[in-house]
Amino acid sequence: MSAPHDTHAPAEGNDTAITRRTAEITVGILIAVMAAVVIVSNYQLGAGWASDGPEAGYFPMRMGIIIFLGSLFVIFQAWKKKDSEPFVEKAQLRLVATVLLPLIAYVTVLQMTGIYVASAIFIAAFMRFIGKFGWLKSVLVGLGISGTLFWIFEIMFQVPLPKGALEAPFGY
Repeated sequence: MSAPHDTHAPAEGNDTAITRRTAEITVGILIAVMAAVVIVSNYQLGAGWASDGPEAGYFPMRMGIIIFLGSLFVIFQAWKKKDSEPFVEKAQLRLVATVLLPLIAYVTVLQMTGIYVASAIFIAAFMRFIGKFGWLKSVLVGLGISGTLFWIFEIMFQVPLPKGALEAPFGY
């Protein structure tokens, strides 16, 4: 007898975006690549034993080897187990994308317009499209928060943050 809301049971239909096996193999490969970088860079740095003791890369290279072997073990276990249990379902992935994609757009716009304009646009757009607030309230809150941040950082603390062309006419 299974529980009606068993979180570990495969969902009805094919709603799986990424299986647990795929996630484990992908993470194992990424960690193996990072460990290989650590091994190579510390070998180049000097991973042997000098007359005055261990060289600078001695301990980090051995740690890289242990991590590399551990990641190979994880990849082997995931490959052998063939676990088709969902790691992330499509609905969960959509929720992550709902936040992640606007953040990527925010960082991209921030490079071009500066932090204050990008933040005002981000906050207003997030409130309007994700939070379903009205246009007026969204724009006012976005401008209000950006204006407050400008006052705090630029005027009170005199900490310059990334700015775009819009702040230049105001002398900043």
